[in-house]
Amino acid sequence: QVQLVESGGGLVQPGGSLRLSCAASRTIFSINAMGWYRQAPGKQRELVARIRSGYSTDYADSVKGRFTISRDNAKNTVYLQMNSLKPEDTAVYYCNIRAVLGDYWGQGTQVTVSS
Repeated sequence: QVQLVESGGGLVQPGGSLRLSCAASRTIFSINAMGWYRQAPGKQRELVARIRSGYSTDYADSVKGRFTISRDNAKNTVYLQMNSLKPEDTAVYYCNIRAVLGDYWGQGTQVTVSS
Protein backbone atom coordinates (compact mmCIF):
# COMPACT_ATOMS: atom_id res chain seq x y z
CA GLN A 1 0.00 0.00 0.00
CA VAL A 2 1.44 3.35 -1.05
CA GLN A 3 1.32 6.17 1.44
CA LEU A 4 1.79 9.83 0.66
CA VAL A 5 3.42 11.80 3.45
CA GLU A 6 2.91 15.55 3.42
CA SER A 7 4.87 18.16 5.30
CA GLY A 8 5.41 21.90 5.39
CA GLY A 9 2.05 23.22 6.52
CA GLY A 10 1.60 25.62 9.39
CA LEU A 11 0.66 29.12 10.45
CA VAL A 12 1.96 32.04 8.42
CA GLN A 13 1.18 35.75 8.26
CA PRO A 14 -0.41 37.28 5.17
CA GLY A 15 2.23 37.88 2.54
CA GLY A 16 4.38 35.05 3.83
CA SER A 17 5.54 31.84 2.18
CA LEU A 18 5.34 28.12 2.79
CA ARG A 19 6.63 25.12 0.89
CA LEU A 20 4.64 21.91 0.98
CA SER A 21 6.23 18.56 0.22
CA CYS A 22 4.63 15.21 -0.52
CA ALA A 23 6.67 12.03 -0.69
CA ALA A 24 5.46 8.59 -1.68
CA SER A 25 6.45 5.69 0.56
CA ARG A 26 7.61 3.69 -2.45
CA THR A 27 8.13 4.10 -6.15
CA ILE A 28 4.97 4.65 -8.16
CA PHE A 29 5.11 3.67 -11.80
CA SER A 30 3.22 5.17 -14.73
CA ILE A 31 2.28 8.43 -13.04
CA ASN A 32 -0.08 10.56 -15.08
CA ALA A 33 -0.16 13.58 -12.81
CA MET A 34 0.83 14.84 -9.38
CA GLY A 35 -1.10 17.61 -7.75
CA TRP A 36 -2.30 19.55 -4.76
CA TYR A 37 -5.90 20.12 -3.74
CA ARG A 38 -7.31 22.08 -0.83
CA GLN A 39 -10.48 22.15 1.19
CA ALA A 40 -11.55 25.07 3.32
CA PRO A 41 -14.24 24.71 6.01
CA GLY A 42 -17.69 24.50 4.47
CA LYS A 43 -16.31 24.32 0.93
CA GLN A 44 -15.68 21.59 -1.61
CA ARG A 45 -12.22 20.27 -2.29
CA GLU A 46 -10.66 22.15 -5.19
CA LEU A 47 -7.65 21.72 -7.43
CA VAL A 48 -4.82 24.10 -6.55
CA ALA A 49 -2.10 22.94 -8.94
CA ARG A 50 -1.23 19.93 -11.03
CA ILE A 51 1.84 18.80 -12.94
CA ARG A 52 1.50 16.13 -15.58
CA SER A 53 3.94 13.48 -16.72
CA GLY A 54 5.05 15.78 -19.54
CA TYR A 55 5.66 18.55 -16.99
CA SER A 56 2.80 20.75 -18.18
CA THR A 57 1.06 22.49 -15.30
CA ASP A 58 -2.38 23.74 -14.34
CA TYR A 59 -3.17 26.25 -11.63
CA ALA A 60 -6.35 27.53 -10.07
CA ASP A 61 -6.92 31.13 -11.13
CA SER A 62 -6.77 32.23 -7.51
CA VAL A 63 -3.15 31.06 -7.10
CA LYS A 64 -1.63 31.84 -10.51
CA GLY A 65 1.53 33.87 -10.15
CA ARG A 66 1.83 33.06 -6.44
CA PHE A 67 2.14 29.26 -6.26
CA THR A 68 4.54 26.99 -8.11
CA ILE A 69 4.29 23.22 -8.35
CA SER A 70 7.32 21.05 -9.06
CA ARG A 71 8.27 17.40 -8.89
CA ASP A 72 11.30 15.21 -8.31
CA ASN A 73 10.71 11.91 -10.08
CA ALA A 74 13.73 10.25 -8.53
CA LYS A 75 12.28 10.89 -5.08
CA ASN A 76 8.61 10.40 -6.02
CA THR A 77 8.05 13.79 -4.45
CA VAL A 78 5.92 16.75 -5.41
CA TYR A 79 6.30 20.25 -4.00
CA LEU A 80 4.12 23.32 -3.77
CA GLN A 81 5.87 26.64 -3.22
CA MET A 82 3.33 29.15 -1.94
CA ASN A 83 4.24 32.83 -1.91
CA SER A 84 2.27 35.97 -1.11
CA LEU A 85 -0.15 33.96 0.95
CA LYS A 86 -3.58 35.38 1.68
CA PRO A 87 -6.10 34.55 4.41
CA GLU A 88 -8.32 32.96 1.76
CA ASP A 89 -5.59 30.38 1.15
CA THR A 90 -6.35 28.92 4.56
CA ALA A 91 -7.36 25.28 4.09
CA VAL A 92 -6.29 21.69 4.47
CA TYR A 93 -4.01 20.89 1.54
CA TYR A 94 -4.00 17.38 0.10
CA CYS A 95 -1.42 15.77 -2.13
CA ASN A 96 -2.64 13.57 -4.99
CA ILE A 97 -0.80 11.21 -7.33
CA ARG A 98 -2.76 9.81 -10.23
CA ALA A 99 -1.21 6.75 -11.78
CA VAL A 100 -2.30 4.01 -14.14
CA LEU A 101 -2.62 1.56 -11.25
CA GLY A 102 -4.24 3.85 -8.72
CA ASP A 103 -5.22 7.23 -7.37
CA TYR A 104 -3.38 8.10 -4.16
CA TRP A 105 -4.10 10.77 -1.56
CA GLY A 106 -2.18 12.18 1.36
CA GLN A 107 -3.69 12.71 4.78
CA GLY A 108 -3.74 16.48 4.44
CA THR A 109 -1.74 19.29 6.00
CA GLN A 110 -3.23 22.43 7.51
CA VAL A 111 -2.23 25.81 6.13
CA THR A 112 -3.44 28.81 8.11
CA VAL A 113 -2.81 32.36 6.92
CA SER A 114 -3.55 34.83 9.67
CA SER A 115 -2.07 37.82 11.42
